[in-house]
Amino acid sequence: MGFALNTAGNDVAVGAAVAAVIALIACGALAVTLRRLRAAQRAVLGEQRATDVVSYAVRLEREVTALRDYLDDVAEGLNVRLQSADARLDGAIARRGLVHYDAYNEMSGRQSLSLVLLDATRSGVVLSSISHRDQARLYVKQVRDGKSELTLSPEEEEALRLALLEDA
Repeated sequence: MGFALNTAGNDVAVGAAVAAVIALIACGALAVTLRRLRAAQRAVLGEQRATDVVSYAVRLEREVTALRDYLDDVAEGLNVRLQSADARLDGAIARRGLVHYDAYNEMSGRQSLSLVLLDATRSGVVLSSISHRDQARLYVKQVRDGKSELTLSPEEEEALRLALLEDA
């Protein structure tokens, strides 16, 4: 009996070969999965340099924080500029009233006028130009908080009333 078949030894060898083939198939499947995972990671992280998702997330967090800080600084600067613009606008003409009339009842075409110019605080001036055939006179009266410091003519009162009715 020179050749005795050792079936137990053959069974072990066949089992080892089958296990090796299964391990090779598993390694191939894992290699494909790893290749797909790296491709997906490159799609997210870009091609710049090899990094992992955690490092990328940390870098992204730093960049977002820097961007937020920059935007906070810009917003603060805009608030300062807006407050400055608001302060300047409060002094601008916000209300006006105009009345044309014939000061001397001469049928001259209502050449006289009273013009009221007020800011947001209802302060400003009343300008009255009284026109006659050969001359014109200009009168200016100051207004504070919607009231004149001097007595106003009926036409000036009407112009002031029109200015105060206007939406600021």
